[in-house]
Parts: sequence; C-alpha cells; structure tokens
Amino acid sequence: MPELEMLVTWDQFVEICKPTPQRALREIYGPLNHNLHVYGINTRPRVASFLGQVCHESGNMRFLREIWGPTPQQLRYAPGTSLARTLGNTEPGDGERFRGRGLIQITGRANYRAVSVALDYDFLADPMALEQPAHAVASACWFWSTRGLNEIADLNTEDAYRRITRRINGGLNGWADRLERWYRIQQILSEGDID
Repeated sequence: MPELEMLVTWDQFVEICKPTPQRALREIYGPLNHNLHVYGINTRPRVASFLGQVCHESGNMRFLREIWGPTPQQLRYAPGTSLARTLGNTEPGDGERFRGRGLIQITGRANYRAVSVALDYDFLADPMALEQPAHAVASACWFWSTRGLNEIADLNTEDAYRRITRRINGGLNGWADRLERWYRIQQILSEGDID
C-alpha cells in the first residue's frame, strides 16, 4: 500500500495543538492524517475548519472523554428530558455512559449506535473504546463527513464556520475560541504545502 501524503506535517500539528505535550500527540498524528484522507478532509479550508473544531472540543487533543460533573447541561442527558430523547438516551445511566467521547465528543446512545455501524465496532457495549486515539480520530472524521461539513468548510467564510459550529455543538458554545483557532490554524497550514 503506498504511503499517504501527510496533509498536516508533524511540526504543524505540534504548533496547532500547543501546549499539548508531543508525547500525547504521537498516537493521534498517524490516524489523523489517514482519516483526513478517508473522509475527504483534504484541502486547507476543510482541514483548518476540522482542526479548529476538534481542538476546541478536545482541549487541543488532551481530552478524549467529556469531563463529568455532572453539570446542569450533563443532567439533561438523562432519560426523561428532551435532549435525552434527541440523543437516544433511554436507560438509567445512559447520560454518563454515553457522554461525549473522541475528538469531536460523540454524545448519546443514538450517536454511539450510528458510529458503531459506521466503524464496525460495538461502542454501545464498549463506550470507552471511543477514547482510544484511533477510534477518537475516526469517529470525529466520520461525524464531520456525515453532517456534510466538508461542503460547508469549502465556503471558507466566517459565516460557514459558524454553521459548522452549530452542527457540531447545537449552538455557538465557545464561539470566540473556535473562531480564533480557525484563523490561527489557517495561518499555520498556509505555511505548508496543503492547498
């Protein structure tokens, strides 16, 4: 099998994910470049938009599992709420069991079921597997692709990036940080070979 072009160089990745230690990034780097190709996240606007969002969601690749409080928002994951119905959480404990995991924080029984089918792994039975770097990356790229986010990223405007944020987050939580990251990552990537 031929070696894939690295869409994001190691030096770019380290710079994008500062201050995350390099040792924490090593297990993510290979699966990241592989899955960017697999899911067509392969132009500068797409990569910058994707990395801006997942770096926000994962704290620069440090948190592959949602920190559990539970916070007032997390309490809404529990069966009996409108958010729980949207997430497919039907059993006691589903809120915590199917908390956000992976680079894009896949959340809820319904999303775990869908990503299980897509990646051919039973994340319903083993939800913590989404915290493994290869699954964390693949699940984020799958989510991105299935929500039509490549096409929105192609517009390469602040308004388009706002639309992407709404599709990932349901709102504009963390908008200022996401936007700053997007601009910064575009600059870092413009210093490389990706078009």
